[in-house]
Amino acid sequence: MTSSIVANVSLLFADLAVLERFQAARAAGFHLVESWWPFDTASPSSIEVDAFLRAIDEAGVSLVALNLYAGDMAAGERGVLSHPGREVDLQRSLAATEQIAQNTGCALFNALYGLRLNGVSDEAALDVALTNLTRVAAALDGGTLLLEPLSSAANTGYPLGSLDDAERVRSRAVAEGIDSVALLFDSFHLASNGMDLEAQIRDHAEHIAHVQLADDPGRGAPGTGDVDFPGVLRALAKVGYSGHIAAEYIPGPHAVSAEALAAALGADREVAR
Repeated sequence: MTSSIVANVSLLFADLAVLERFQAARAAGFHLVESWWPFDTASPSSIEVDAFLRAIDEAGVSLVALNLYAGDMAAGERGVLSHPGREVDLQRSLAATEQIAQNTGCALFNALYGLRLNGVSDEAALDVALTNLTRVAAALDGGTLLLEPLSSAANTGYPLGSLDDAERVRSRAVAEGIDSVALLFDSFHLASNGMDLEAQIRDHAEHIAHVQLADDPGRGAPGTGDVDFPGVLRALAKVGYSGHIAAEYIPGPHAVSAEALAAALGADREVAR
């Protein structure tokens, strides 16, 4: 069971340098990992990309999901997919993304939508997002592009607050011929926005391609908040979800362990391998 749980190294091991996080994940019992965009710029050097790939290989873990370039997250940006004028940045990032995909087999790519911009209508932003999704899908042929709702309280101005919102974008993408777009279910973000998690799963089961778990409030480990994780996992099992389950939480003072996480989730028989 523990091998089915993915470690989000960007949150679980945020106190370590990026290249040290994969060994830490392996030492904690994880075999599968995911990462936010791991570079400071949209177009990292070949030396940086090679070092990233080497760190994954030497740790003996598999990268299963990666965030696309999302702008300056530390400064408050939450993606550039829908931002006019940032198309070039996203395009420049694709060379590194393609290299990582080819070398690791990673096939899930989280395309953070971006905050609303003054003077840009939602429809104009969607047009930009669709153009970018078309380009990214062509570059990452065979990969799945994920649309993730985010917590409104923590990300003011982010247009996607539920899977219903993300589905409207996905449906438009499909209508434009982009059939590799799917939904990302994140328990923290959806619970923070007041969503009924089990209903969100039932209503969008067909298009959920990735799951991330953290408790709410606080985005801590399962058991630190109010989310009914056994209920969430039962709902996922009931709809036949067989994708990855990622731990994307702020660990707090406790050591991270894949075995302890599985026990906290009550997940022994709930999650398909």
